[in-house]
Amino acid sequence: MKKPKRASAAKAKKGRKTSANRSRTAPRRSAGPARRVASADDGAKAAIRNLRSKLKAAMLRVAELEAAADTDFLLDIPNRRGFERELNRAIAYMKRYRASGALIVLDVDRLKPVNDSFGHAAGDEVLKAIAGALKRQIRASDVVGRLGGDEFALLLWNLSETDAKAKAAIFEQAVDELSFVFRGQRVTAGASAGVALLGPQSDAARALEQADAAMYVRKAHRRHEPHVGLVNN
Repeated sequence: MKKPKRASAAKAKKGRKTSANRSRTAPRRSAGPARRVASADDGAKAAIRNLRSKLKAAMLRVAELEAAADTDFLLDIPNRRGFERELNRAIAYMKRYRASGALIVLDVDRLKPVNDSFGHAAGDEVLKAIAGALKRQIRASDVVGRLGGDEFALLLWNLSETDAKAKAAIFEQAVDELSFVFRGQRVTAGASAGVALLGPQSDAARALEQADAAMYVRKAHRRHEPHVGLVNN
């Protein structure tokens, strides 16, 4: 009977060793899935960083395209879309803070004869010079834009009616004083400006109509004013 007892004791001892071996090897078996999870997490984070980078680049591109859509490519100033956006923002600000300003629409008087006589490249040169002359006459807070063709618009802040009309006359004079030489001939181009006052009750579309109508009245008056001819030898 003692021999079987010794066999049982040996089996029990072997069983304890097997359990101990299993407990020691258990962490090593679980390390594989842990590494796979960590690797998956790293891959997901890398993918997220990549997507964020692509999203940032896409947003920058969208901003660039939106800016291009609002800018006149020839003159590098707001086009009609961009200027109307600025005008609406300005009126919203005026409504909130009870501010005021003025809208001036300016039309170049003799651009078509320049295009007809010397080509559109000459007309583009005239437009660029006019845009530069207008920008030199405004403050950093003001906005000058091109509504299309030979028509410009200016958004000016904190001006009375008297000051706005005086400013319109300055713009006209600045354009009148420009002179160009094409094919050995001196060319001048005048401008007519109309004014509409802006305030908390203003509407952008209505203000543009008022300034445009005032500009045509001014243009009719200027036809009877003495001015330098289009082309002088």
